[in-house]
Amino acid sequence: MVVKVELLGGLDMLFKKQKELSLELAELGEDKTLKSLIHFMAEKIESPTQKELFYLDGTVRPGIIVLVNDQDWELLDKEEYLLEDKDQVVFVSTLHGG
Repeated sequence: MVVKVELLGGLDMLFKKQKELSLELAELGEDKTLKSLIHFMAEKIESPTQKELFYLDGTVRPGIIVLVNDQDWELLDKEEYLLEDKDQVVFVSTLHGG
């Protein structure tokens, strides 16, 4: 069972310039929720200061939009959404310097 992850709005820079990832749900362990995926993704970021640009207090940092199969995660129980095979999860950063 595979989940496709896309990183937009500059988030790819935190993940070694990878804009797309395919993850086996088994990599998340027993918990197949979006919360588990977010934690798994945060652990892939090597620099603690860069990790803070993505992950804060157990979830994505404010300013990051999360879409699951083109739907706002706010409509899908946010972190508690149970991931399924072939789900597409998109993280979009709205945080920009200026």
